[in-house]
Amino acid sequence: MGDVTGILLMIPPLLFALTFHEYSHALVATRLGDPTARLLGRLTLNPIAHLDVVGTLVFVMTQRIGWAKPVPIDERYLRHPRRDIMWIALAGPVSNLILALVLGTIVRFWAPHPATSVASALLLAMVRAGVVFNLGLMAFNLIPIFPLDGSRILTGLLSRAWAERYRELDRIGPFLLLGIVVLGMVSGFNLFSYVVYPVIYVLGNAFTGGAL
Repeated sequence: MGDVTGILLMIPPLLFALTFHEYSHALVATRLGDPTARLLGRLTLNPIAHLDVVGTLVFVMTQRIGWAKPVPIDERYLRHPRRDIMWIALAGPVSNLILALVLGTIVRFWAPHPATSVASALLLAMVRAGVVFNLGLMAFNLIPIFPLDGSRILTGLLSRAWAERYRELDRIGPFLLLGIVVLGMVSGFNLFSYVVYPVIYVLGNAFTGGAL
């Protein structure tokens, strides 16, 4: 029952982190002139619009890996496609960083006070989980492997020639990412342990005042 309760507590902060991440992509894309996401109903904080059933089920099963539906982008609407796509990609991780800071500040001032009820304790646990999920989502998406946001951010920072060479790796990006994750589970060289968890630990404890 404890495991079931833990999973149920994870679902709201996870959905909000994923939803805000994808909404931020859609918002910046719209501001930069691409109406595709707005016209397809993705410029919304309704999690149903962004939910990927398989990605959510995978997260529930693994408690490590999960994803939402990517926001569609049409480069033809963008005045400076390579630069604008970089800003659109960066919007997701930045939104998660801001959410983590806000939730972490709440934990910082709430955690020192004893819980007055079971509901209060559960709510605090959900806010803590929100800090972890947002920082984890930010760190994971900044890894520069397609289709993660980090690949598009790096493409925007590289020279045009190097960016074109780098984008040639897009075809194998998903397989490379999956291979790294699976290899980590088998061999113990865990991508999350060396990349994502340190970010969660350092920034999470900084934002919460060590109350994570």
